[in-house]
Amino acid sequence: MSPHVNPTVGRRRLGSEFRALRKSRGLTAQQVAKQLLVSQAKISLLENGRRRVNSRDVRDLCEVYGVQDPQVVDALMRMAEESGQVGWWKEYGDIPHSVYIDLETDAVAIRCYQSMVIPELLQTPAYARAVIAGTIPHATAEQIDTWVHVRLRRQWRVDELDRPLRLWVVLDESALRRVVGGSEVMREQLERLLDLGGRPHITEQVIPHQLGAHPGMAGQFSIIEFADDSDRSVVYLEGLTSDLYLEKPLDVQRYAVIHESLQARALDPVASGQLITDVIKSYIGAEFGDSAHQDVPPPP
Repeated sequence: MSPHVNPTVGRRRLGSEFRALRKSRGLTAQQVAKQLLVSQAKISLLENGRRRVNSRDVRDLCEVYGVQDPQVVDALMRMAEESGQVGWWKEYGDIPHSVYIDLETDAVAIRCYQSMVIPELLQTPAYARAVIAGTIPHATAEQIDTWVHVRLRRQWRVDELDRPLRLWVVLDESALRRVVGGSEVMREQLERLLDLGGRPHITEQVIPHQLGAHPGMAGQFSIIEFADDSDRSVVYLEGLTSDLYLEKPLDVQRYAVIHESLQARALDPVASGQLITDVIKSYIGAEFGDSAHQDVPPPP
């Protein structure tokens, strides 16, 4: 299946259609749920694209909203059928953070902060392999190969010309200086980071060590934004055994303010590029060996 096919897109669009129909009839989600003898949570999940809409749901909702035009009903039925497709990542079996990949594929913009590693969408194959092997020590060689392949396949969002992902990355300097995979891997990774930072849809900023304490020290996060609902952004917090997704507007707004604060404190993109260049120079000729487990930073 093409990486451009995402069932979440269909679910979110269909949910938006039904939310618009409900509001045009002056109904609340609670009132609709009462008429259909279902929970209000189900209506909310359907409208947010977080639950698959089957043909029976389409029929029942069209009846409640008084939709009688056969062409409209057929179009909604087709959308429901398309939303039932399986995302491309499912063919790889049980992979970490699959829910996030689902959202990422549908996103038009992501604002993120990373303190220790280069963001996955910007990683080189060697760096990605070293990160996965180092952070998931129980992973088998086969699993590492699979997860690296999935991570690289996700990067079509960065390279696509028709619908490029708007990416705004704020990095702590630690992410540049932590030696993951050896000095050669780091040099290659930072050169790619520098190259990608020159693209018009990617903004990279670095917070230097000398800045001291800043709001990002509380942990890494991503704010995922979608084209169909600007008020339906999602904050993603990656965990060791489980992930957290925040969708309440107040939570999203708080993280948006934090990201804006980090942008203001970080070096601007030009100065950030210069810092990345300086760190690249420190890796050239560095005598660190090839051990993927060596985490001693190069001299400043």
